[in-house]
Amino acid sequence: MAIEPDTKNWMWVLERECPECGFDAGAVDVTRMAVHVRANAAEWPAVVTAPDARERPTEHRWSALEYGCHVRDVFRIFDERLRLMLDTDEPHFDNWDQDVTAVAERYGEQDPVTVAADLLAAGEACAARWETVADDQWERPGHRSDGSSYTVDTFARYFLHDPVHHLVDVARGNALLRSR
Repeated sequence: MAIEPDTKNWMWVLERECPECGFDAGAVDVTRMAVHVRANAAEWPAVVTAPDARERPTEHRWSALEYGCHVRDVFRIFDERLRLMLDTDEPHFDNWDQDVTAVAERYGEQDPVTVAADLLAAGEACAARWETVADDQWERPGHRSDGSSYTVDTFARYFLHDPVHHLVDVARGNALLRSR
């Protein structure tokens, strides 16, 4: 079953707390990004290898495994984008269509054990990159394909919301599965 594509511009999470997951970008200590990323990544292996991880709680919500695949790819993509922001003056990023990727990569059919290992590896690589950010690099700019811009600082806050939010999505999905 197809999931309705997410077309929201999530940049608003930089301005206010997310009402769905409680994430407050303004409260994030960006100098501890590596710690935040590693802590989030560490939660995912149990999520994606759970017995019901392939089961979608509704036809309009990804399974825990699909969310885990997405977060793995978020870690990979944002690691590369951070590298570009640190090494390139004012990089521009092409749009990444997460929904097309989910279908093309068959997220729901991937091996959970492999996904868990790959997610941890991607999280570690991303965390290691965050450890390289020097004090004078937090204001380096980058630009989205939609014209929005951010600094390494705001990019960190925007990025971290995604894997945090999806752990909440999975918890809600699991609650729906249990209520059946």
